[in-house]
Amino acid sequence: MASAPEDPVLERYFKGHKAAITSVDFSPNGKQLATGSWDTFLMLWNFKPQARAFRYVGHKDVVTSVQFSPLGNLLASASRDRTVRLWIPDKRGKSSEFKAHTAPVRSVDFSADGQFLATASEDKSIKVWNMYRQRFLYSLYRHTHWVRCAKFSPDGRLIVSCSEDKTIKIWDTTNKQCVNNFSDFVGFANFVAFNPNGTCIASAGSDHTVKIWDIRVNKLLQHYQVHSGGVNCVSFHPSGNYLITASSDGTLKILDLLEGRLIYTLQGHTGPVFTVSFSKGGELFTSGGADAQVLLWRTNFDELTCKDIFKRNLKRLHFDSPPHLLDIYPRTPHPHERKVETVETTETTVRTLPEKGEEVCGYFLNPSLMSECSPTNLKKKTEDMSDLPPESQRTIPLAVADALEHIMDQLNVLTQTVSILEQRLTLTEDKLNDCLENQQKLFSAIQQKS
Repeated sequence: MASAPEDPVLERYFKGHKAAITSVDFSPNGKQLATGSWDTFLMLWNFKPQARAFRYVGHKDVVTSVQFSPLGNLLASASRDRTVRLWIPDKRGKSSEFKAHTAPVRSVDFSADGQFLATASEDKSIKVWNMYRQRFLYSLYRHTHWVRCAKFSPDGRLIVSCSEDKTIKIWDTTNKQCVNNFSDFVGFANFVAFNPNGTCIASAGSDHTVKIWDIRVNKLLQHYQVHSGGVNCVSFHPSGNYLITASSDGTLKILDLLEGRLIYTLQGHTGPVFTVSFSKGGELFTSGGADAQVLLWRTNFDELTCKDIFKRNLKRLHFDSPPHLLDIYPRTPHPHERKVETVETTETTVRTLPEKGEEVCGYFLNPSLMSECSPTNLKKKTEDMSDLPPESQRTIPLAVADALEHIMDQLNVLTQTVSILEQRLTLTEDKLNDCLENQQKLFSAIQQKS
C-alpha cells in the first residue's frame, strides 16, 4: 500500500554567484540548471556530484532573466545592458547578441515549439524574434510604463504581459493585437505565467497578492493574500494543480489551487526571494534570491496523489463554481538542515568584467518594496536609483496630468505606426533578399549557358 506523500525537502545549495539571483530555469532533460544574477554572469549548474558549473561572461550589466529553449540546445538571457543573448549551453558558452530594445530588458520566453522568443523591456514594448532565422519580427505596443514580463501561452497563440502601468494584457500573436486587459488598481504585477493548459494566468503582485485569472470567462478565480512582502515570481506545477510563489518577505509558499489554500511555507533564504521555478516534470523546484544562493528542493508532496488530483480536477471543470478566496494560516516552516554544497566554477571566456561584489541594487526590486528589505541584505546603488523620483515629487497638478495623458495617447499612436512600419520593413527586406537570390540564380544560369 502506498505511503502518504511527504513534505518538500531542501536537497542542495549552489554557491558561485557573487550577488543576488534574478532568474532560474531547469533544462528540459532535468539534468542542468541555468541562473542569472546581479553579478552580470549566467551560470550553468550540473546536478551530477562533483560536476563543474560553467560561468558565462558577455553581458555588461545585470542579467534579469534566463530560459532554456524547449529542446535545451539554446539558452536565452535578458539584461539591463539592453541586449538579449542566445548561448550554446556547453563548456565554451558561445553566444550571439540581439539588439532592438532601447532600455533594459526584463524577461525572455521561448514559445513551446521553440520557433519564437518574446522579450519584455522598460522601453514599454514586447518584441518577438524568429529563432530559426535569429532575427527580429515585430513589436507589441500598448503598455504605458515599463513591461516587466511577457510569456507565451502553451499553444503559442497568445502572449501575456504585465507592466508597471498596473495592467496585464493578453495579445494575439496572429494579428498582433491586444485582445484582453486585466487592471489591478492597488499595485502592479511583477511576473505573470500561463497555467499548463493555457486557460488561466497567475500574477505575482507588488501589493503582496497572488491572483489567478480565467481568460476564458475574463474572471478573477482566486485571490491569495499570504505574503507580507511583494511577490516577485510564480511557477505552476506541470499538473496545474499547485503554484509556488517567491516573495520579498523571504519565503516561498506553495498553494493548492484545487482546494484554494496555502499548504506550505518554506524558509530557506536570507532576505528577499526573487525567482522560483518547477522542473519540467515537477519533481524538483529551485529558488534564488538576495543571498546569492540557489536552492534545489525535492517536491515530494505530489508524487503519490497525481491520479486522485486529476480525478478531482475533472469534477471541478464547470464555470459556475465560485472563486476560491479562502486562505488558511501557513504551516510551520520546515527546518532543512542539509550540508551546504559549493559547486566548482570555471569561466568560459578569458574576457573579464568588473565584479559587483555583494551589492544588490534597487533596480530589480520595486521601489515600494525597498523599505521591506533589510539594510544588511540590500545596498542601494545611488546611480541606479537616481531615475526614481522621491515620493514627495510624484504628485502633479491635475491639468498637467491631463496634458501628459493626452501626450501619452499621441505617443501610443506613434508607437503603433512604428510597429506597422517595422513589420513592413521586415517584409520588404525578405522580398529584396528573395529577389537577390533569384537574380543570382539567373546570373549563374546565364553564365553556365554562355
